[in-house]
Amino acid sequence: MPRFLHTADWQIGRHYGQFDPDDAVPLAEARFAAVERLAMLASEHRVDAVLVAGDVFDAQTVSDRTVRRLFNALAAYAGPWILLPGNHDAALAESVWSRALRLAAVPANVHLALEPGVLDFAERGFVALAAPLTQRHTYSDLTAWFDSAETAPGLLRIGLAHGSVQGILAEDIDSANPIAAERAARARLDYLALGDWHGTRRIDARTWYSGTPEPDRFKANESGQALRVEIDAPGAEPQVSALASSRYRWRSLSEILNVESDVDRLLENLAQAGPDDVLELTLQGRTDLAGHRRLAQAVGELQARVRSVRSDLSGLRLLPTEDDIAALQADGYLGAVIAELREQQQQGERADVARDALALLAGFLAERQPAGGGTR
Repeated sequence: MPRFLHTADWQIGRHYGQFDPDDAVPLAEARFAAVERLAMLASEHRVDAVLVAGDVFDAQTVSDRTVRRLFNALAAYAGPWILLPGNHDAALAESVWSRALRLAAVPANVHLALEPGVLDFAERGFVALAAPLTQRHTYSDLTAWFDSAETAPGLLRIGLAHGSVQGILAEDIDSANPIAAERAARARLDYLALGDWHGTRRIDARTWYSGTPEPDRFKANESGQALRVEIDAPGAEPQVSALASSRYRWRSLSEILNVESDVDRLLENLAQAGPDDVLELTLQGRTDLAGHRRLAQAVGELQARVRSVRSDLSGLRLLPTEDDIAALQADGYLGAVIAELREQQQQGERADVARDALALLAGFLAERQPAGGGTR
C-alpha cells in the first residue's frame, strides 16, 4: 500500500514586506521550520515519497545560504523527495535549481523534476509523471502529455503539476498555467498532486491541492497542512487525510460595534489570542469614549502578546455621549473644538483625522482630571 506526503508552495525565501521587520523575520523563518516538520511527518508516517508540487522557492534570486538551508531542512526524511519547479521557481536555463546543482547542495535522495518526464520508482511501487514549469507563465496545459504516457503495469501513476485547474478556481487566476479538470481521469492517474492554490482543496477523488504548509495570508482556505495519501493498488481510490504542519495561525477578525456588549464580546475574543497568532483586525461602527479607551488598551496589550496584529479602525466612529463630554469638563474653547471634531466625523474625507484627534484630546483631558474630580 504505497503512501505519500503531498505538499507544495513552500516559497522559501519569501519576504513579508507588509509587516514590521520584528514580525517579518520570524514569519520567514517559520517556512524553514515547516519544511523540517514535513520531513519529520514523512518519517513518522513512513511514506514512500514526498511529492512537492511546485514553488519550493519564492524567487530565483534567493541567496546561496537560503538554498543550502532548504536542502538541509529535508534531512529528517531519508526517502525520496520529488521537487517540481513552479511559477515562482520555474526551471529556466539559468535558475535557482541550476545554482543548487552547482553548489552541490542537492542530496542524493532528492529528485529534481526539471524536465517533463516519467520518474521511475518501481521499487516503491509507483512512477511519477512530472509537468514542471519551464517559464513563469504558460497558456497551454503542460499535463496534456500525461494521457499518452506509457508506464509499466502494476505501478501507481502519480502526477505532479503546478497551475490552475480550469473551470474550478476563481476566474481571475484561471488563465496562466492551465490544467484540465478531468486530467486525472484522462491520463489514468491514481493521484494528481497539485500546487499553486495556497489552501487545501479537493478537485475530485484523485486530484488535490495540498496548500502551503505555513499560512501566508488572511484567507480561511485550510492552509497550514500537508496531505497524507494512501492508495491500496492501481485503480483504487486514494485515501486522503490532512496533517497539520504550521506554527502560526493567521486570523482575520472583522467586527461591527454599536453597543457596549459588542465591545465586551470583541475583547473576550481578543483575550484568547496567543503568541502564535497573526491577526488582522478590522473594526467598524461606533463607540463612546469609554469603549474607545478599552479598545486602545486591548490592542496595545495584544501587540505585545501575539506574533503580529494589523489593525484597521478607519471605519470606527468615536461618538462621545453627553455624559462623556460632561465628564471631560471641557468648557469654552475646548468644548467648541470637541463639538467641531464630532461634526467632522460625519464628513467623508477628514472623518479618520477627526476621530483620531478627538480620541487624543479626550485622552489628554481625562488624564488631567484628578481622582477626586475637577480640573487641574
